[in-house]
Amino acid sequence: MFTRKLQKDIEKSLQNFPVIGIIGPRQCGKSTLAKHILSTKDNAVYLDLERASDLAKLNDPETYISAQKGKLICIDEIQRKPELFPLIRSLVDEGGENGQFMILGSASRDLLRQSSESLAGRIVYKQLYPLILSEIDNNDLEKYIARGGFPRSYLAEDDDASMEWRESFITTFLERDLLQWRNFTPSLMGRLWQMLAHNNGQTINYSTFGNSLGVTSVTVKNYIDLLESTFMVLVLRPYLSNTGKRLVKAPKAYVADSGITAALLQISSFEQLVGHPVWGNIWEQVVLSNLKAHFPKAQFYFYRTNHGAEMDIVMKYKQKVFAIECKASVAPKLTRGNFNAIEDIKPDRAFVAAPVKEGWKMTKGIDVVSLSELIQNIKINS
Repeated sequence: MFTRKLQKDIEKSLQNFPVIGIIGPRQCGKSTLAKHILSTKDNAVYLDLERASDLAKLNDPETYISAQKGKLICIDEIQRKPELFPLIRSLVDEGGENGQFMILGSASRDLLRQSSESLAGRIVYKQLYPLILSEIDNNDLEKYIARGGFPRSYLAEDDDASMEWRESFITTFLERDLLQWRNFTPSLMGRLWQMLAHNNGQTINYSTFGNSLGVTSVTVKNYIDLLESTFMVLVLRPYLSNTGKRLVKAPKAYVADSGITAALLQISSFEQLVGHPVWGNIWEQVVLSNLKAHFPKAQFYFYRTNHGAEMDIVMKYKQKVFAIECKASVAPKLTRGNFNAIEDIKPDRAFVAAPVKEGWKMTKGIDVVSLSELIQNIKINS
């Protein structure tokens, strides 16, 4: 088992909150992590709502769950039975203790709230991402980018086996998992997902996408919102500063895992990936997802003006602003637009994130850094 960065955070929160929600995409390791934490407890119960036998135990949920009083109860894939939320709230208030429930879901807390009674003040949510670079061998960057961070994909025997797993994951998501949500069709979602892979890291023009797919812009937005809410897509909003410049206001979208992007594009090796037009944007996604996992309380944006000033990532964290340009080259260079963006944003620090083993100072106030160095620099300067 990989040692997950989130584990200590979850264990600490169990001491401070009645309910802990672990959310994240399917197959990212939520169940494995939860079972590992439960194994350290004297009294714990694990229920997987995708297993008929566990689901049957909840035919009379109040009777069954009440009988487990004093135990840490873990309910996996909670979005399949949202009617449990009011019961959990009632039992939590009755028990009055911390560490009563651990719920796992493959949907964002906002999506869960649409069909459940609020547990506000009783629950804290923790998002688990697919594997991040610090959780694996940092020297295996090429394998990590090509296969992505889903554990079964990364640990596959070879590239072909990894590709087969990712293709199966995509099919399962489209043909089974998607059916949980109303008014979405697998074929249309599949076409949109592929279109997003080809336009990875680009600003979203809902009307253009809609015209290509033969649907309205509203439908495209609803589908992308679902992909974001199920952690299949990362959406980056524009950084709206007070510079007085005319800014690009459309959001950018990334397929949330480099390996899934490669599979959607039918790319099976790192060598093929490097030669593909989306390579630079895939590197952006890798940097962004690792930053989000390390700094869950940070806010992330991008910056672009109509006159060509641009910065891939603007990160606000602990009253500091960091400008991060992602260059998928071992000899990165900044454009005039990058320098103009830095001048507009006036960040506390500026970095060029590149797939290098060791960084260097590019110019005053701007450092070239590896992904691990970027994480460390932000921690030091926050």
